[in-house]
Amino acid sequence: MTEPTPFGFDDEALAARPTVYQPGLFAGQVAIVSGAGSGIGKAIAFLYARLGARLVICGRDPAKLESCAEWLRRLGSPDVLVQVTNIREPEQVDRLIDVAWLHFGRIDVLVNNAGGQFPQRALDYSVKGWKAVIDTNLNGTWYMMHAIARRWRDTCTQGNIVNIVATFQRGMPGVAHTCAARAAVTYLSKTVAVEWAQYGIRVNCIAPGAIASTGFRQYSPEAVKAFAGANPMKHVGDVQDVAEAVVYLSAPSGKFITGELLTVDGGGVLWGEAWTIAKPDYFKVNA
Repeated sequence: MTEPTPFGFDDEALAARPTVYQPGLFAGQVAIVSGAGSGIGKAIAFLYARLGARLVICGRDPAKLESCAEWLRRLGSPDVLVQVTNIREPEQVDRLIDVAWLHFGRIDVLVNNAGGQFPQRALDYSVKGWKAVIDTNLNGTWYMMHAIARRWRDTCTQGNIVNIVATFQRGMPGVAHTCAARAAVTYLSKTVAVEWAQYGIRVNCIAPGAIASTGFRQYSPEAVKAFAGANPMKHVGDVQDVAEAVVYLSAPSGKFITGELLTVDGGGVLWGEAWTIAKPDYFKVNA
């Protein structure tokens, strides 16, 4: 079995990853995956394509999206819609939903994977930096959820939303801004899961822990090395772990699950610590 590099699998290896799901599981269905140009989002899109889904992929980098789309077509999703979208802009989100619905006539699954953060001590955040992370990870996710839920309600169709968040349960030293945003998305999701159940809309979240992907590039080599020891399984996960969890929640296997947070972190929230910035001497043993 091909093992991931510290920054995940290359496209060829990712396309060949084994899966527990049967071919054709999502035949005839349409899934939107945001942030599909790289990392976890690409892995999610790849798996949906292999299971027969038609894909709408969006993000801000057209070159990355087109590269992903080429692979999706090779993997069994011949009709892939690429839509460059900044989820911070509600008008662009509305256009994404309009274009996708016009093209396919339906949308069955929305995976909110787009987001981002930068490691920094909370005391050093600028107002601009704080707003940028909150606007993308919380507001952008909400714009996507709101737009698709209104479309499902107005067309009397059912749907599934899966939001990719983070392991905020014990706090996340170095990324307080994303911790705040991801916790907010999780409890937003729990709330609307109840409100929207009457429309046949399920809403769930997945919290990845240390997952080897391109997202590791924003952290120092020391931080990345320490991630493997921050859970009792003593290794990082890979992007396929998250993709398989997304499919579980959005397939018939998850038909009686809504408002939940599924944590994919090797037990990290139960044990260990993960610093995304240099660990202060104050917290070092015998310092």
